[in-house]
Amino acid sequence: MKFGIIIFPGSNCDHDAFWTVEQVARQKATFLWHDSEDLQNCDAIIIPGGFAYGDYLRTGAIAKFSPVMQSVRKFAVAGGLVLGICNGFQILCEAGLLPGALMRNVGLKYVCKPVQIRVENNETPFTGACKKGEVLTIPIGHMEGNYFCDDATLAELKRDNRIVFHYSNPQGEIAAEANPNGSLENIAGICSPDRNVLGMMPHPERAAEPELGGTDGCRIFESLVGSMAGKELRIPNSASEDRRAVAALPT
Repeated sequence: MKFGIIIFPGSNCDHDAFWTVEQVARQKATFLWHDSEDLQNCDAIIIPGGFAYGDYLRTGAIAKFSPVMQSVRKFAVAGGLVLGICNGFQILCEAGLLPGALMRNVGLKYVCKPVQIRVENNETPFTGACKKGEVLTIPIGHMEGNYFCDDATLAELKRDNRIVFHYSNPQGEIAAEANPNGSLENIAGICSPDRNVLGMMPHPERAAEPELGGTDGCRIFESLVGSMAGKELRIPNSASEDRRAVAALPT
């Protein structure tokens, strides 16, 4: 299995994603340059966090016109797996692959801290290793993470079970005080109608090894690899077991 990690001018989480794919998930990874249309026959694409093109105009507004995103759009329409993390989520919304927009945080401050997110849909290629209702602790680091969409879009997301993650407290309650950025109804991640494109503000690659303070982010990568391998996944019971389970997945 081969993952492609896109590099834009201003990306700064690309190497983190690369490390997690190769060293934790034990899969092949390659970097994809923003100015190339060649996706190098990758099985899944990751659009990492950072500040693509300096976030000029607004986050993702320039990145959506890049040659690589034209290919990503075709790849996604054909059913390819695409994960957008933080700035990647913003780019996916700007590119029209996901609905809505990411606005500036309420309070207009950059927020960087671990948060809890509750898994609302575990029937996606990105959450198959999770339990519905499970609470994951994964860090965020953003200035524009305030998800917004109109009423019709929100109703559609709810109807089709496309809200994949909500910000919650550690007990799994969707509470206002658990919302770090003002996001509409505590939305932390959504998917496309066909479930093959996911955008999420938290950074799973920053919670994939015990040395980073937690391994809940492994669930996302384990799910992706498992979905591509077409195998049943067993949810580990501990952090050390978590790492062994991911390492045992097929390469």
